[in-house]
Amino acid sequence: AGTTEAPGDYFYQDGVRLKKYRGMGSLEAMEKKGGGVAAMDRYFHKDSDKVKVAQGVSGSIVDKGSVLRYLPYLIRGLQHGCQDIGARSLSILRSMMYSGELKFERRTPSAQYEGGVHSLHSFEKRLY
Repeated sequence: AGTTEAPGDYFYQDGVRLKKYRGMGSLEAMEKKGGGVAAMDRYFHKDSDKVKVAQGVSGSIVDKGSVLRYLPYLIRGLQHGCQDIGARSLSILRSMMYSGELKFERRTPSAQYEGGVHSLHSFEKRLY
């Protein structure tokens, strides 16, 4: 969301370039003429329903530029992830998964929180 390639219209507010964001579960997406059918189907609503419950949001997001700007970071992240588990490429990673050598685990929100930065007075999180 917020990238040049993402759908939505740009507008300015208080001198900041923003892009309209509409989540699939938002009422705005479900009420969209012509294109709202997918959103309604996904969240089990019919056009004739008098009450629709939003399961998403609509809003605005600061312009992030092109998604191409983020690709080097995505690639480097995949390389580091493969390195951490001993796979030299994505094809080796895939074969490790199908052979049973690599297994994925489901982590609870508590485990995810525990695995993150915690118990520090302050820290700086830089994405790039």
